[in-house]
Amino acid sequence: MTSTFRHAIILMATALAAAGAWGQAWPAKPVRVVVAFTAGGTTDILARNVGQQLSERLKQPFVVDNKPGAGGNLGTEIAVRAPADGYTLIVNSVGPIAVNPTLYPKLPYNPLTELVPIVQIADVPNVLVVHPSLPVKTFEEFVEHAKANPGKLNCSSTGIGTSSHLSCFILGKRAGLEVTHVPYKGADALRDLLAGRVQFMFATIPSVKQHIEAGSLRALAVSSAKRSRSLPDTPTVAERGYPGFEAGSWFGFFAPKGTPQEVIATLNKHVNEIIAVPATEGAMVKEGADPIGGTPQQFGQFVQREFEKWRAVVKESGATAE
Repeated sequence: MTSTFRHAIILMATALAAAGAWGQAWPAKPVRVVVAFTAGGTTDILARNVGQQLSERLKQPFVVDNKPGAGGNLGTEIAVRAPADGYTLIVNSVGPIAVNPTLYPKLPYNPLTELVPIVQIADVPNVLVVHPSLPVKTFEEFVEHAKANPGKLNCSSTGIGTSSHLSCFILGKRAGLEVTHVPYKGADALRDLLAGRVQFMFATIPSVKQHIEAGSLRALAVSSAKRSRSLPDTPTVAERGYPGFEAGSWFGFFAPKGTPQEVIATLNKHVNEIIAVPATEGAMVKEGADPIGGTPQQFGQFVQREFEKWRAVVKESGATAE
């Protein structure tokens, strides 16, 4: 055996031993979970619920760190720039991952290549809700009313380029409706709808479910491909005459590019198990989120399809954030 070959064998053995020890040790300290939005929102709630159970399973704190700003870009960039050592993760959603790369033409990073998909936590459809003062009780009646009153209905959204805005845009194009888009900053959109200052919006189910149950908003249709488990009696837009209509929110774990595969595999396994626990699954559905799970590869393919879909919609809408 030559000295060079012997040296190579020693280096390989050392590397394998270190990898094994590292893999068994993770996590050896608290894990930071970045959320690119404010506390109390859907992303934050899902991150905290799943993070708490990861803490219990992996015996280290999973600490949520809210970093809102620039439509989710601020927190997303923090995660992109973080060390790929398994100790910084991000729970992110459709906007920063699939919409913003087109909406913000000067984005200084690419979330599709600089973040690694780990697992999709949930799908959260948008639901078309109207103020009770609007004289419609079904989706078909809403379309007829909007066509009979061109330019008189206002659609509020949580901001330009958000899923809320683009859902309204897609429906307007598909149904031939002339409505006025009124962008807000976050929750103000819902407040004005509840007050009757605007007539309708597409909102995430968790944000409006209690208002639907209380009768202060009327749900007409959901934006998912199939009915939501959270609102099983509410039809989809697709089944009411607009096949292929699918425009909602989704949430999942990502890590900086280069994060060890051991970390990705461990997190994927545990998150899939967590969202399959009947109590957790039931609580998520009750709040308006449909648990998903799956492999990192499945999540990555889904994210790419979402990017391509929303890129076309953003370009067609002309929306831009810069």
